[in-house]
Amino acid sequence: MPLKIYGCLRSRATRPVWAAKELGIAYEIVPVIQAYRLQDPTAPDAPLNTASPSFRAINPNGLIPSMDDDGFVMHESLAISLYLARKHGGPLAPQGLKEEALAGMWTLWAMGIEADCLSILQKRDPEAAANRLRAPFAVLDAALKANGGHVVGNRFTIADINLAEVLRYAQPARALFEAAPNIQAWITACQSRPAFQAMMKEREAEPA
Repeated sequence: MPLKIYGCLRSRATRPVWAAKELGIAYEIVPVIQAYRLQDPTAPDAPLNTASPSFRAINPNGLIPSMDDDGFVMHESLAISLYLARKHGGPLAPQGLKEEALAGMWTLWAMGIEADCLSILQKRDPEAAANRLRAPFAVLDAALKANGGHVVGNRFTIADINLAEVLRYAQPARALFEAAPNIQAWITACQSRPAFQAMMKEREAEPA
């Protein structure tokens, strides 16, 4: 039974989808869109959405993405990405306890700045959000410089995917990245990867 990812690419589902592409694993996207994008998400002809009872039976939180891996169901995009890397191994996955701890640490760190990154993307007081991000950006910039351009194991890992997909929201704040040259070089390299490019091409093909 192939891996199922419930959601759409105009959501945080980009994270596990990018991971799946990097890992070369088969997966199926079950289209689920956000209820707020619909005039009446409860209408009989409404597409499957986050308010649909059939989706709420899978994820009672009513959020996307969710994952079904041969009967194992879990939610939260960043956690799904960590699971996929841990299960399928290879260079994307943490090698040993310390790398696993670091991947988890940087993923939680990314969660801590996600709201401000989203504020920039959604133009909700972006200047104030960018100012709040300067200190954590300096921390990440120094870590990238000290660790060979990545945060775990001196190589591209699942931690880079989780971080890059959160920081992508802040990219309209160009000055923030220009002040952190290691972050700028790192995110450019991440977004140049074929798996990211393929994921974004599919995302752009979805209805806005």
